[in-house]
Amino acid sequence: MGAELRVVLDQIASVVDADEARAARDLVVGLIETAPTDCTVEAIIPSGASLDIDGVASVRPLGLRRRELAAAWQLGIVPGVGGGLIHAPSLMAPLVKHDRVHDHDQTAVTIWDLTAWEAPSTLPRSTVAWQRGMLRRAVKHADAVVVPTHAMAERIGEIAKLGDRVRVIAGAPPTGFAIPADAASRRESLSLPLRYVLLSGSAEELEHGFRAAAAADVDAVVLDAAEGSEPGLADAAAAAGLPERRAHVRGTLPDEDRAAVLGGASAFVATSMRSAWPWRAMEALALRVPVVAADSGVHRDAIAEGCARRAAGDSRRPGGCRRGGGAAAARARRRQGEGVLVGEFGRARVGAARRALRPARWLVMRPTRRAVLTLLESQWHHRATSVTLVTCLLVPRAPETRSTCLGSWPS
Repeated sequence: MGAELRVVLDQIASVVDADEARAARDLVVGLIETAPTDCTVEAIIPSGASLDIDGVASVRPLGLRRRELAAAWQLGIVPGVGGGLIHAPSLMAPLVKHDRVHDHDQTAVTIWDLTAWEAPSTLPRSTVAWQRGMLRRAVKHADAVVVPTHAMAERIGEIAKLGDRVRVIAGAPPTGFAIPADAASRRESLSLPLRYVLLSGSAEELEHGFRAAAAADVDAVVLDAAEGSEPGLADAAAAAGLPERRAHVRGTLPDEDRAAVLGGASAFVATSMRSAWPWRAMEALALRVPVVAADSGVHRDAIAEGCARRAAGDSRRPGGCRRGGGAAAARARRRQGEGVLVGEFGRARVGAARRALRPARWLVMRPTRRAVLTLLESQWHHRATSVTLVTCLLVPRAPETRSTCLGSWPS
């Protein structure tokens, strides 16, 4: 008898978060490609949605559309879902009481960011209430909670009593994410300058990025700006010394346009200190764009760990990734800023840009092909196989309660 992994694909018809929606689709494709013999993948989708992923063994459409489904699941009403091995690539999951020991039912959820707890004012109140409510249900009923970094695992342990149910499985850039052949024309259609640094985040988080761009005498392009936030971001740029005409604010872009914008950037500056998976930084690494990131736990896990350590005590890493602490590290960070800014902006501007970045600690990644491939191969392995492995291994270890699939899933 084989086993079936059931994946919740709630954003097939109604996309709420484009990054999570892409990750969910890529996850299903990876699971199908790596599934052992006699193991299949089923999709659970809302009413009114259709699935176009080849290899899905079956599709379970539910009786409610996504919006109504989210409200019902928050209340613990999950008609028509059924049991089995259920994996949710987000907090959108049928979290109810189930029997893992006798019926082999188990449910795993994924949390990509903790913004609802760390910066609730940046989200709609309804979103904050829903996410917090679903985490409370996960505390009661989830067999595993997947987060993408160890720093987030520690942080969520402070927020919720999940014990040893937290699993760390990294994300990865979208499948096939690459600079398009018409990248130059796409950037021109978006009215972007020839030279710029790329930023992403809220007005408060972007302060250092704006200041560094002003000091280095280059334009700044902001991605993923919320609708209506343009005036506030322009004011933040002006307050940091960057004229409004040199701050180019753009909203959510399609993959091809976003890859074109990333590919044309002198560097990507990740200023956020939140516990959230750095989607854009990962995409920048995939395109071999230099990344300058605030020294946070998430960035250390996601970016610095993409480079292998050299000899003990040496803060430098293959692929140009460096970090450290103390006076020696401060000098190294100044050299890092020079390493990125000299090549793109000229030595005359290095001192000013370095002073602009001084208030914070920074990680710098200048990816080589080897470093990027190592990082992406590692993360693809996690994305394609480990989620399922973690879900499967939640089943009790007694031989009589394990199917053939659970004993042969690749590790």
